[in-house]
Amino acid sequence: MMPAFRAVLFAACILFGGAGCAVAQNLPVHVDPGARDDMIDPIAVPALRFLTTPDFPPFNYADAAGRLAGFNVDLADAICARLEARCTIQAWPWNRVQDALADNQGDALIAGLDIDGSAAERFDFSRIYLQLPARFVTQKPVAPGFDPLSLTGTVAVREGSAHAELAQRTLGRAEIVFYGSEFEALDAVAAGEADAFFGDAARASFWLNENPDCCGFAGEAYFRPDLFGAGLAVAVPAGLDNVRVAINWALTRLQREGRIDEIYLRWFPVSFY
Repeated sequence: MMPAFRAVLFAACILFGGAGCAVAQNLPVHVDPGARDDMIDPIAVPALRFLTTPDFPPFNYADAAGRLAGFNVDLADAICARLEARCTIQAWPWNRVQDALADNQGDALIAGLDIDGSAAERFDFSRIYLQLPARFVTQKPVAPGFDPLSLTGTVAVREGSAHAELAQRTLGRAEIVFYGSEFEALDAVAAGEADAFFGDAARASFWLNENPDCCGFAGEAYFRPDLFGAGLAVAVPAGLDNVRVAINWALTRLQREGRIDEIYLRWFPVSFY
């Protein structure tokens, strides 16, 4: 890394949270492929009933035909295949899915549940399989020389998000403009109504794949588990250790075999790392 670039990155890391900042990478590696193997008996998990929600694109959502789709849906299928377990995936409304898991309507929940929130008191969690950094997005001509420390224009954010809170706190020279969703905020950048977007990198990557000509990621990825969450993991009912251990076993092998990378690139060909 060139010294000047390192200095800019160091300054940006101070601005956005010190040790929480990391250099962007092409592919995520959150399941250690060299991790110690868990001991499992596949016969003990002959079937897995996954629960999810239909409203969290691009991770889990109902497509135009009403079919469940998304990164999490494909990962759940891959976990079942690796375990050679019969698999079902059922969608529940977000405000009911946690109770459904607690009431034994399913064996595992894969829907972006916050592992640091109140759910931690109700459920156990698998290994983290994906972290979600924040990124800036600008129009393409601006991206190569982008410097968040000198940003003085308008920054589009999703209202009520942790990203909006961080932008308000740290981008004192910029005007923060609020939108109802990440996609609306990104559309504003594409239309020239905002100079930059700051928010969830995964949603931005999904949008960039559909809008490849106008815009791109600018600057580095920002990892702030204290603000953006520790990452995505599979929730299981408390004490259901055979299922949790089996899912961890499958995640480790899927990482070793490159299957998680394949699923990631299928849904995020514009890598958000």
